[in-house]
Amino acid sequence: MTTSTDLLIDAFGRIREVVEEAVTGLGPEELGARPDDGANSIGWLVWHLTRVQDDHLADAAGTEQIWTSDGWYGRFGLPFAADDTGYGHSRLNVAKVRDLTAELLMGYHQAVHDSTVRYVAGLADEEFPRIVDRSWSPPVTLGVRLISVIADGLQHAGQAAYVRGLSAALG
Repeated sequence: MTTSTDLLIDAFGRIREVVEEAVTGLGPEELGARPDDGANSIGWLVWHLTRVQDDHLADAAGTEQIWTSDGWYGRFGLPFAADDTGYGHSRLNVAKVRDLTAELLMGYHQAVHDSTVRYVAGLADEEFPRIVDRSWSPPVTLGVRLISVIADGLQHAGQAAYVRGLSAALG
C-alpha cells in the first residue's frame, strides 16, 4: 500500500536524482557558468533549491537547518548571511555563487535529502493540515508547504539540467 509519505519521499527522491545528474562530473567553472549575465548557473540553482528545502523543512520540523548545524555554511564560504536561501537574489548575487564543486553541492544536497526523508517518513496524514506559516493569506499548511518545496525543487533541478544541456550544446 502506498501512503502519503511514500509519495512525498518519492517526489523528494526525484529532485535528488535530477540534481545528481545535473552536477555530476562538472568542475567549478562549469557549475558557475551562466548562459548570460542575467541567467542562473547550475551551482546557484542547486545551492538555492537545497537551501529552500533545508530552510522550509527545518522550519516545519522545528529543527535547526543542516546548513548551519552540520557546518555547510562555513564549507561553502559564500558571502551571504547564514539565513540566506537565495530568494530574491539579483544577477550580481547569483554571480557570487562560484568556485563550488560537484562533491560539495551533492554533499549538502544529500544531507538535506536524508534529513527530509527522516522527517517526512515520521509524518501522519493528520499533520498535513497544521498551519506552518501565517504570513500568507490563506495561511500555509504543512501539506501545502511540502508540495511547494517539491514544485520549487523540481523546477530548479530541471533548470539546472537544462543549463547543463545548453552548455554542452553550445560548447
